[in-house]
Amino acid sequence: MRLFLLNLCCYLVSLQLFSQNGNHFETNIQQPQIHIKKSVDDIVIDGILNELTWQRTEENANFSQYFPTDSVLAKGDTEVFLSYDQENLYIAAKCYTSGNNFRVESLKRDFKFSQNDNINFIFDTYYDQTNAFQFSMNPVGAQKEALISIGGKNSDAFDGSWDNKWYGDSKMYDGYWVCELAIPFSSIRYKEGAEKWGFNAYRNDSQTNEISCFVRIPRQYNLMNLNHTAEIIWNEPLNNAGKNISLIPYITTGINRDFENVSQQNYQYDFNVGGDAKIGISSSLNLDLTVNPDFSQVEVDEQVNNLDRFEISFPEKRQFFLENADLFGGFGSDRAQPFFSRKIGISRNPRTENNVQNTIYGGARLSGKLNENFRIGLLAMQAASQKENDLPSYNYAILAAEHQVFSRSNIGFLFINKQSFSHKNFGQTYDPYDRIAGVEYRLYTDNNFWTGKASYMRSFTPDDKEMKYFGMGQLEYNRRRFRTELAAMVVGDGYDAEVGFVPRRDFFLVSPEMDIRFFPKTDKIAQMTLMSDFRWIYKLGKDDNPIIEDFDLEEASLEVGYEISFQNNHTFMLNLEYENFTLLNDFDPTRIQNGAAFFPAGSEPENTIVTLEYESDARKKFYYKLSPSMGRFYGGKRQGIQGELTYRYQPYGSIALNYDYTHIDLGGDFKTADLWLVGPKLDFTFSKKLFWTTFVQYNNRLENLNINSRLQWRFAPASDFFLVYTDNYITDPMRNFDSRNRAIVAKLTYWFNK
Repeated sequence: MRLFLLNLCCYLVSLQLFSQNGNHFETNIQQPQIHIKKSVDDIVIDGILNELTWQRTEENANFSQYFPTDSVLAKGDTEVFLSYDQENLYIAAKCYTSGNNFRVESLKRDFKFSQNDNINFIFDTYYDQTNAFQFSMNPVGAQKEALISIGGKNSDAFDGSWDNKWYGDSKMYDGYWVCELAIPFSSIRYKEGAEKWGFNAYRNDSQTNEISCFVRIPRQYNLMNLNHTAEIIWNEPLNNAGKNISLIPYITTGINRDFENVSQQNYQYDFNVGGDAKIGISSSLNLDLTVNPDFSQVEVDEQVNNLDRFEISFPEKRQFFLENADLFGGFGSDRAQPFFSRKIGISRNPRTENNVQNTIYGGARLSGKLNENFRIGLLAMQAASQKENDLPSYNYAILAAEHQVFSRSNIGFLFINKQSFSHKNFGQTYDPYDRIAGVEYRLYTDNNFWTGKASYMRSFTPDDKEMKYFGMGQLEYNRRRFRTELAAMVVGDGYDAEVGFVPRRDFFLVSPEMDIRFFPKTDKIAQMTLMSDFRWIYKLGKDDNPIIEDFDLEEASLEVGYEISFQNNHTFMLNLEYENFTLLNDFDPTRIQNGAAFFPAGSEPENTIVTLEYESDARKKFYYKLSPSMGRFYGGKRQGIQGELTYRYQPYGSIALNYDYTHIDLGGDFKTADLWLVGPKLDFTFSKKLFWTTFVQYNNRLENLNINSRLQWRFAPASDFFLVYTDNYITDPMRNFDSRNRAIVAKLTYWFNK
C-alpha cells in the first residue's frame, strides 16, 4: 500500500509538471478538407495516371513527417488523388523519394509495413472516429487490407487478417512510384446519404528513411489514430451501393491419418462442400451466412514457451469472424474477455497442444449500423460434438449493441448464450449452458487526451458458486511527454465465461502505469521512453482455497523499462520485471518434471528477470532481433535468448528463423530444463498471385515437430486455390521420429457477385 501511495503521488506531480511543458504541439493540428468529385472517364487500374479524371482531380500533398521527427514536412512528399463513380471509390498516389532503390519484401499480399516501401489509405466511412477500413499498396502492386477499431488507439486496433474484393496496381518510375486503387462500394460499409468521411494516408519511405502522413499525427499516438483525419467532402450525398449479394462457395478434398489412433490403420479420405454468403441489407448493415465452413487454409499459430501459471491467447484469423469483430470482442480486457471467437469451432489436441478444428454446421451474423449512433451485432452458430476432447454439440448465440454518446464515447451491451445438446452423453468438462450479460461504457474525449472504460458483466451458470461477476474501471491520460493509466478489476470465482478468455478468477487487481517520453535534439536518437507498471492482486477467497485468507495479497509485481528508438530504425530496450506471489496450487514451472517434483501450494516464490532486446533496421535485406534474458526464477536460475533472423530475397520472398531457448535450473530434486522452440519459415512468391509458405516448428518440451506448408493461387479477386500439407512428428529418439498425424488438403473458393 505504501508503494501504491508513493506511485500515485509521483503520477499526480508528473501530471502537473508535464502538462505545463511541451504539449502545445499536439493541440495545433489543422484538419484538411478534400472535395471529391465523380470521374469523367473510365479509369484503368494500371499505375499510369493518364486518365482525364486524374488531371482534373484536386491534388492533396504536403505530407508531414512522423518518424524520425514529427514537427517537419516530409522530405519525400506524396500526392494523393480521390475520385469515384457509381460503383467504385478510386484512389491514386504519387510517392516521391530520393532514388530508385525501392525496397519490397516480396510480391505477397499482406506485407509488413516496416519492411516495404508502401502507402496506406484509411477511410472512416461513418466519420465517428471509432472504426475504419484500410487499404495498402507497395511499389510492385502487392495489396493489403485491414480493419481498424477502437479509434486506432494502439496496435491491437489493427486487424490485417480481414480480406475483401478490390483492385490495385503500381508502377515504378525514376524517383517516385505510383499506385492506383479501385474499391467497390459494396466491399465496405458506410452511411447512405453521407456527406463526409474521415480520411488519412501514411507512408513508409525506406530510401529517405521516414514515415510520413497526410494529416500530421503526434508521435505519442498511433499512425492509425482516427482522431487525426481529414474530411472527405462528397459533392453529392452517397447513395446505396445497390444490389449487394456475394456468394463464396468452396470445395475441399484431402486425405489424413492419425497415427496415434490405433484403430485408424489407413488414410481417411475427406470431401467437403460449403460456403459463405454476404448480403448487404443496407449500405451500413450486412448479413453473413455460412454453411459447413472450412478453415483449413488458415495459417497455424506460432507456438510459444509459456512459463506463466496461466493460459495465453492467440489471435483470430478466420474470415467469418473478422468484420465488426470489435463489436463482439471489444468488451472487458485482455485479462478477462467475455467473448473470444476462437472458442467457437476450435478445440485443443491434448497431445500436441495444437489447436484443431471442431466442425461448425453453420452460422449467421448480422452486423453494422442501424443509424448514425447505433451499432448492432447478432451472431448464431451451431457446432458439432467432439468426443475425443469431451466436447458436446453447442449452439452459440451472441447479441452485441453499441450506442454512441457525447461526441466519441459509447455504451455497449453484450449477451452470450452457449447451450449444449446431448450433454448427458459427455463428461463434466463443460456445463450444459453458460450465459453472460453485461454493459460497458467507453470514454474517448474530443482532444484525444483521455480514454478509458467501465465494465460490468455477470454470468449465469448451473453451479452455486459465489460472485458470478466481473467489473473493471480503466482511465488513461496521454500527452506528448507522458502517458499515465490507472486500472482496477475484479473477477469473481463464479464468473465462468466459457465463450470468453478468462485465465484466472477470484481476484481483485489494481494497476497504475506510467510512460515518460524524451525527444532529444540529436541526429542519432529519435525517442527515449521510460516505462513503469505496478500490479497488486488480492485474493477474494470465494473459491474454497485455504492458502490465502479473504482479501489478502496474492501477488505484487513491478515492471520497469527503458527504450531507445534510433533514427536509423534500430531499437534497444532494457526491461526489469519483479514479481512476488503465492502459489494456490502445486505447480511445475518447467512442465517437464512428470510429477516427480513441483512447488507445493502455499509456496511464495520471488522472480526477478532482466531482459535486453535489440532490433536491427527492418529495411535491410538481413534483419535480426536479439533478446537475451536472465535472473532469479522460483529460487533457482533462468536464462535464455529469443529472437528472429530474416533474410529477404527481394522481391521473391524471405527466409526467417524464430528461436526461443530457455535454460532453467531450480536445484533440489528438479531436473534441469533446456526448452527449445525453433521455427524456420520460408515465404516465396512466384508472382503477385502465386504464393508458397512453409512453417516448421520444433518444440522439445512437447517432443513435437510440426510442418505446415501452404500453396496459394489467387486466380481472381478474393478467389483462391489452396494446397495445404500438415505433419506432426514425435521427436523422442526412442520413438524413431514417428509421425503423429498427417494431412493434405486442397481447397477451391470463388467469390461471385450478384
